[in-house]
Amino acid sequence: MKIKKDDNVIVLTGKYKGKTGKVIKSMPKEDRIVVSGINMYKKNQRPTKQGQKGQVIEKNGSIHISNVALVGSKKSEKTKTVKK
Repeated sequence: MKIKKDDNVIVLTGKYKGKTGKVIKSMPKEDRIVVSGINMYKKNQRPTKQGQKGQVIEKNGSIHISNVALVGSKKSEKTKTVKK
């Protein structure tokens, strides 16, 4: 897997097409990555202590590496990556 943590990527397909972000987490066994601000979902959290209220938390979901491309350092160019 060519894409690693702290790389800048652009989304090629789906709801977030054209958006860029930084890779937070890489999961090479599943061929997935987590990108900041991309594929967000809401999760309900129960109260942990008595008298405390539950809350809704937004989390980053993973995205398949075939749906993103590395952003080159020059003029935000997309660079093609090939899986070995």
